[in-house]
Amino acid sequence: MAVAAVKTYEFEPADALGKFHGAQLLYIGWEDHLLFCAPFAFPFPPTMPFGAIIDQVLPGAFGYHPDFARIDWTRAEWFKSGKPWSPDFSRSLAENGLKHKDVIRFRTPGLNGIAGSCS
Repeated sequence: MAVAAVKTYEFEPADALGKFHGAQLLYIGWEDHLLFCAPFAFPFPPTMPFGAIIDQVLPGAFGYHPDFARIDWTRAEWFKSGKPWSPDFSRSLAENGLKHKDVIRFRTPGLNGIAGSCS
């Protein structure tokens, strides 16, 4: 059964860009690794190099998974909004076209979770 709102709801979202003091939210998920049930949200400055995420952020977020140490980042497949995407590790998040609340995911060919279980 269809439902119709009886009034228009207008409000500023609690996670609006202006509330992050110059940072923007970026959601990052690891495909085929359901130990992490949803992408993590990180507040990053848009000037941050994408490579810093790989070197400085992802080890703290995903590093306790046994597959993480075996990732070959040159073979990782990246997705932005569900579509294949190729980040430039030397360029900033903004230069890579990433905006507030974008979702990116990466797949690591040959690494499909603990004993291939996707977990």
